[in-house]
Amino acid sequence: MKQVMHAIAILVIASFLIPGCSTVNPYTGEKQTSKSTWGTAIGAASGAAVGMIAGHNSKQRRRNALIGAGVGALAGGGVGYYMDQQEAKLRQKLQGSGVSVTRQGDRIILNMPGNITFRTGSADINASFFDALNAVALVLKEYPKTILDIYGHTDSVGNDASNQTLSEQRAASVGRYLTTQGVDPMRIATQGFGETKPIASNDTEAGKQQNRRVELEISPLTQQ
Repeated sequence: MKQVMHAIAILVIASFLIPGCSTVNPYTGEKQTSKSTWGTAIGAASGAAVGMIAGHNSKQRRRNALIGAGVGALAGGGVGYYMDQQEAKLRQKLQGSGVSVTRQGDRIILNMPGNITFRTGSADINASFFDALNAVALVLKEYPKTILDIYGHTDSVGNDASNQTLSEQRAASVGRYLTTQGVDPMRIATQGFGETKPIASNDTEAGKQQNRRVELEISPLTQQ
């Protein structure tokens, strides 16, 4: 349902933007919008709407929507090169930020430790981390042919329900912030896993610190 509402919103926005692309008829003096302008705008919006509705999962729906809206898909050897360039730019921008950059095939994983991103028990992003997220947003906008999945995780302190909620809220906070910096929300999906996917032992403080994290997975926009 959220995807459908997003698609409807795209069509509504298009209806407001199109009048701004008008010209004055030299014979009548009236404003008019060319058929080509209407066709281009409605075509892109309709393509996005169809793409959001189609598809068997979130990532596929986002791919379909972006391609339908006119964002070109990567193919062949261009995929690896595109992701190589994006990875190099992310490593450069995030050096010394505390965010690790990992490459897994054609995917790039950004690991954002909770101790630098959020206060304990909070989903409000630390102001000191804005610069790092701003850098991420700049690179994501420079390389728009990617899909973004943001995953929230916690340590084992607290009960399962509260940890699940906190992980979802933290992932959503990062997603919202990136969109405020101009990243297309159609590219983004967020999900929380609570304490179910630790990467270290929760028996030590160091391990808990590693488990309190938000991961951003960047995947290439391809036809499949």
